Amino acid sequence: MMKRSFHISLTLLMLISLTPQALAIDNQPRRIVSGWIPYYSVKTVIPFIKKLPTLPTPAVDSLVTCETNEYSAEDIALLNSSYLFTNKDLMKEVMPFWYTLKSPTLIRDDYSTANPSWPIADTICLMKKSGVKLIPTITDGTDKLVLSGYLAKPEVRTTIVKTIVDLVNKYSFDGIDLDFEGFAFVDGNTTWTKTAPNWVLFVKELSAALHTQQKLLSISAPYSFNPAEKQKGYYVYAWAEIASSIDRLRIMTYDYSVAKPGPIGPISWTEKTLQYAISIMPASKVFIGLPGYGRDWITSVTGTCPTTAPPGLIAGAKAATFKMNYANAKAVIDQAVPAFDVNSSEATYSYVQNFNGLTATGAATSCTVNRTVWYQNDRSYLERMNLVAKYRLGGAALWTLGMEDITATTAMRNVALAIAPDTVLSTLTIEQVSNKGIFYGGVFTVRGALTLKDKSPVVGIPVTIEIKRVGENSWSPIAEVMSGLDGTISVPVALAASASLRVSTQGSWERAESLSNEAKVVLLSRIILDRPTTVKAGKDLIVKGVLLPVLAGQAVVLQKYTAGKWQNIGIEAITGTSGEFQLSVIEAKKGVTKLRVQITTKDELVLTPEFTVVVRQ
Repeated sequence: MMKRSFHISLTLLMLISLTPQALAIDNQPRRIVSGWIPYYSVKTVIPFIKKLPTLPTPAVDSLVTCETNEYSAEDIALLNSSYLFTNKDLMKEVMPFWYTLKSPTLIRDDYSTANPSWPIADTICLMKKSGVKLIPTITDGTDKLVLSGYLAKPEVRTTIVKTIVDLVNKYSFDGIDLDFEGFAFVDGNTTWTKTAPNWVLFVKELSAALHTQQKLLSISAPYSFNPAEKQKGYYVYAWAEIASSIDRLRIMTYDYSVAKPGPIGPISWTEKTLQYAISIMPASKVFIGLPGYGRDWITSVTGTCPTTAPPGLIAGAKAATFKMNYANAKAVIDQAVPAFDVNSSEATYSYVQNFNGLTATGAATSCTVNRTVWYQNDRSYLERMNLVAKYRLGGAALWTLGMEDITATTAMRNVALAIAPDTVLSTLTIEQVSNKGIFYGGVFTVRGALTLKDKSPVVGIPVTIEIKRVGENSWSPIAEVMSGLDGTISVPVALAASASLRVSTQGSWERAESLSNEAKVVLLSRIILDRPTTVKAGKDLIVKGVLLPVLAGQAVVLQKYTAGKWQNIGIEAITGTSGEFQLSVIEAKKGVTKLRVQITTKDELVLTPEFTVVVRQ
């Protein structure tokens, strides 16, 4: 019964994804697209706006604010029409391909080399404006067996972890993506049994360090299959052993055919590796790789090519590559009609080139070059995105963003719309005693409400209360509770400093993630007093106290209510290193004296409630 109903729903999905007019107009797509942005193609996805203010040298190493008022209307229009901003509703995160590990303490910055006139801080800031998470990729730039040797030494692993975490923190990235392909394609498979355990230890150590700071760990790796089936696969990456430590597994389900003509990533092969991945980890961690390129192989050459022919016309030569968004134009130039190969779910065609001319000795000659082309098109993307729907994967990862054509993007969007999660609306309110803020040590109530668009409550889901303290750029969780039967939460909170609060919920297949409004909570200073209720006339009236939160060096005065107004009396005191102070005054006449203490800080004027002291004879 379960299988039958699922088959029907998948069939409907195929129909819906091909008919965008059937989708609800106000529906937001599921954010299931991610992809790599190489250092050499940043302009492909986001423009370099030249009207940013000139940054002083120190600012290159810190994030600029890049508020919208720093741009002209033309700049804003250019930004909004760029690839990243146009498709930001589809994307949850991107992986800038900007870094190369060269040694345990050195990660080479490839971005700056390729874009010397455009500081990375500006690009990071503009990308963050689109609302995507930034999880840059680090590749292995060491020689054969060097990185595997590093990972075999515990102290070196620790150094590499620190180097990576420092990079993430330097630019407030959301995490890091490791694309260490040397194990698979350089070291040789005879080393994998020795490398794999050390790789697992490294991943676990890096994961722990990143997760402590609420950062994500993504792993990009070539395909693997169930080891029990004894099929070829890159088992050095030990998916099963690292599954609990990583947040993303981006499978490079392409490059199936490289040396010889064939599909870039046949769909049955792709689905098989996906099935293994989701058998050992949550499907939400798994991302299917989508190639934005095709290959053009020379299959045979007859005759002798003239000197005017392009170089490298040899059967078996390395295939030429081209971008998917050039495929249609290329087919016209090649005078070919592509066919869709259903078994591989890819487009292909063959064509012939004829070259006539002279040899190097001046003799007439000609050659015929037979070529075969394979690439993925919009239907290929549609069928692979339907695998995302079928297995409830985290999404797709494109190599590289911006190489696909508009019809492929439309195919992805249609599937993302068809499987769109319910929108969760989160609101936050703060219940506090004073409308000016919360006194130090005081407890206030954070209330949240979670509903769907139809106002029905979202019941029984984890809700995280997050804080961003003054001077901090990132949010940190301080509590997690479950929403009640009415979709609300209510949590008592005490703060040690002023901060902003919000509530968030994680996304699931059924529901989108949500963020509430931000509420700023101002923490007001508080004075704790130790004072007498009675004192003898002519003797010292001593008032002791402490300022919380502790601020040393603040001016403290005792005030007396006289003739209808408050007046300073006695000698001013200064708070000590623990916020403590002592005031003294002599009251000569008996009676009831009304007093209070005032402390002036740089941010506020702090007053105690008035109190009375009986002065007796």
